[in-house]
Amino acid sequence: MNFEVKQHVPLAPLDSALHHAREPTLDLLAKIIGGAGSRVSLLAKTKTFNRLIEFAKIGAWTDAAFALIALELPLWRVRRLAYEDGEWLCSLSYQPNLPIEIDDCVEATHEVLPLAMLRAFVEACGRRRAMQESVSTVPHIQPWPEQIISCENYR
Repeated sequence: MNFEVKQHVPLAPLDSALHHAREPTLDLLAKIIGGAGSRVSLLAKTKTFNRLIEFAKIGAWTDAAFALIALELPLWRVRRLAYEDGEWLCSLSYQPNLPIEIDDCVEATHEVLPLAMLRAFVEACGRRRAMQESVSTVPHIQPWPEQIISCENYR
């Protein structure tokens, strides 16, 4: 069974596809990897990436979700996994050492644990992308004039 990453998949439709999915699939994972990002596509030939794909191929979707989060979002951590009222809640945090009350986690729910994790992953990728786009460049500074005049009185 071959695995091919789908290129240039927008994140918004991915969340909708995950929300309506009944179970994870290799095609859905390929779309997520294509939409999510830069790191995973750069690491496509590594042993860690191959392990992620093997997890997915054998149906170990929770392990695959953990591996995908670790590959693409190495600074993010799974903060909370909870099952309540027939749904899984997955919280991912960029600052897991903060108290949860002030942490700005991404959260997603689904009836299936790996799909809740993948929805949170897509949300975190979207937040990371928005943060990268909002970071402005350093303003250009005018060079110093050739002659500097001091107006201080040193007497």
